[in-house]
Amino acid sequence: MGARPRGAGRPRRAGAGDAGAPGPGAASLRRGGVNDEPTADVARRLVADQMPEWADLPVRTVGRQGNDNRTFRLGDELAVRLPSHERYVAGVAKEDHALPLIAGHVSVRVPEPVATGSPTAYFPHPWSVRRWTDGEHPDLDATLDRRRFASDLGGFLRELREVPTDGGPVAGLHSFYRGCHVSVYGDQVQESLARLGDAVDTDACRAVWDRAVRTVWTGPSVWFHGDVAAGNLLTSDGSLSAVIDFGTCGVGDPACDLVVAWTFLETDERAVFREAAGLDDDTWDRGRGWALWKAVRWLFDPDGDQAAHAATLDRLLAGPA
Repeated sequence: MGARPRGAGRPRRAGAGDAGAPGPGAASLRRGGVNDEPTADVARRLVADQMPEWADLPVRTVGRQGNDNRTFRLGDELAVRLPSHERYVAGVAKEDHALPLIAGHVSVRVPEPVATGSPTAYFPHPWSVRRWTDGEHPDLDATLDRRRFASDLGGFLRELREVPTDGGPVAGLHSFYRGCHVSVYGDQVQESLARLGDAVDTDACRAVWDRAVRTVWTGPSVWFHGDVAAGNLLTSDGSLSAVIDFGTCGVGDPACDLVVAWTFLETDERAVFREAAGLDDDTWDRGRGWALWKAVRWLFDPDGDQAAHAATLDRLLAGPA
């Protein structure tokens, strides 16, 4: 039986008094009194303590996890999202506020907040319940029409920029400076290039970076997603059906949302995406700068996907289109 939110219009919020006393097995959920990694057991206990109307619903770990949050399916219709670190906590309240503002203005699905939970002794962060969104990630979708996907994604970004910005959070620390000028990460780019040395074409990389930092967004501040990547996109019947994880969203310069052009799309698809997104050459140059920062920053990270970052860099240096 599917769970339904209490009331309408905004997520239900659990008060601190909803948190129950430690129950059986509590010690297995903590180390030093605070949980270190969100788990299905933690999610199950939080729901039982704070949202008992859903306590009987099964909690299952989803196959693909993001970096900022851990997601657990709650029954058939809901999902529990737990921040993986204190630095991602601001995204909980922000998404609760921003997603309803955005949802009515875009033609694909975005997450629907249902309820918000409070910190506890065993999980020290606010957390959320969302409506479950079905779909496949585009990099795993064997039926994906990639050119149509590129067009749909560019169209979504155009729609997102047209969402009224009243009440939208101005880009800053909460968005990890996505939506700010790309030069905010200039020190990391220069340090990374110095460290990489002859392993990459540093002259070509610096040329891309120099073009990026010489341009600015001269239009009004607009909505941006902040982390447009295959893991935050869902497809159905071979085309884009949903965009998820708005934890780094805000209002500012939309150039950061173009990174996917080099992290996922190939040359012909990139041209389709560029046309559909409808952004000028200067914004495209800053988008390349954002993609360069991400690639060189994490290229030799032992915990990252080094092959993927190398492929991104190859696409970047092959040309602007």
